[in-house]
Amino acid sequence: MASTNNSRGGSNANDTKSNKFANVGAAAGGFVGGLGSSFAPPVNVTINRTTNNHRGGSVGGARPHAEALLPAPDFSSPALVRMYCNSLRAAAVTLSIEVAMGAEIMKGVLAAVPDPEGRAFGSRIRAQKVARKMQRSADALRDAAKNAAACYSAFQQEFEEEINRVRHRARRPQHPVMNWAQQ
Repeated sequence: MASTNNSRGGSNANDTKSNKFANVGAAAGGFVGGLGSSFAPPVNVTINRTTNNHRGGSVGGARPHAEALLPAPDFSSPALVRMYCNSLRAAAVTLSIEVAMGAEIMKGVLAAVPDPEGRAFGSRIRAQKVARKMQRSADALRDAAKNAAACYSAFQQEFEEEINRVRHRARRPQHPVMNWAQQ
């Protein structure tokens, strides 16, 4: 007589439910059940999805190019150099966070795919190998943000004399004005 219960004594519906929660815990980067039932850390997963239905000027629904993320490379004043470096830094930080989150999600999704050879933890190892490349991309974007900030700092150090010469000429000392007519 065939039994519908698995070897642990639970039903197939319960297995699906327990695997789903184990995968969510793995995708969030935490561990569930590692210390037994005495400790269960709260796991909150927030996914924000922004949909832009206003494609203003894009042809054929194509994504905007890099020009949308960065200002024009006009370095004719220190303010424009600072604005470009800050825009690059902000874009790289944002992309770094998104790519790192994508790597974690990819790892969690791919870990749920069964290993074709049936190896223990085989699917997790394969998922880690694939997600590692995306994580390196996130690390490179984070380094790009650091280098953008360092670029402006180096600009200030190398061109300090020229910047200060213009600053002192532009900022005339403000002396209180005495109005002798008002008595």
